[in-house]
Amino acid sequence: MEYRPCIDIHNGKVKQIVGATLSDESGSADENFVSERGADFFAKFYKDEGLMGGHIILLNKADSPYYEATKAQAMAALKAYPGGMQVGGGINADNAGEFIDAGASHVIITSYAFTDGELDRGRLQKMVDAVGAEHIVLDLSARKRKNHHYVVTDRWQTFTSQRITPELFYELEGYCDEYLVHAADVEGQSAGIDDEVLSVLAKYEGKNAVTYAGGIASYGDIEHIREIGGGKINITIGSAMDLFGGDLNYETVRRMCF
Repeated sequence: MEYRPCIDIHNGKVKQIVGATLSDESGSADENFVSERGADFFAKFYKDEGLMGGHIILLNKADSPYYEATKAQAMAALKAYPGGMQVGGGINADNAGEFIDAGASHVIITSYAFTDGELDRGRLQKMVDAVGAEHIVLDLSARKRKNHHYVVTDRWQTFTSQRITPELFYELEGYCDEYLVHAADVEGQSAGIDDEVLSVLAKYEGKNAVTYAGGIASYGDIEHIREIGGGKINITIGSAMDLFGGDLNYETVRRMCF
């Protein structure tokens, strides 16, 4: 079990938001934390701490008036920690190489992997051809509809037809190196984890690393994830971490993740 750090960037600022409130139309989101420090500050901190595999997420669409400011923050973070962090948000086969060249260890894709709500293996292969599966993280973040969890795209706003299942993770192993799963219904709320999503992750015993994000609010939640996943599920914590104004102590979390 590893602690994977995060840097979420929205409207050119490092933030922690309530994921389900993000709106592309208005450019708004309910905010838990807004930092006065740039993304490069956090990237350098993670570098100095020896933390690998964290993710930088651009939370603005490419046509947003804030996108260039958000991208500039991401690029500054990659420069501060070359080879140490992953980057996602609007990544496609045409621009993925730019982020790898800028220092990203991996690019994270979600929306690009789907066409009209259906998984598009042709696009996945284009991404593999562009940067190699060893540089790809598939973000299969999920929200619940009726009795099942489905992959959501467009910064967690659009449901696809793809259910989250262990079989899906096995099926997509050849297209990526890792999986990142935000439980978007509880993301940014620090109100507890999503056991249904975690139970799916726990059943996957394949070759790729898996990182869970969403709702972690206590040290008990961390222990629960360890128990459910047998120590195989990595975690990322945003709003609940004291680095972002929360109550969980960074040093304690680091000690718990070994």
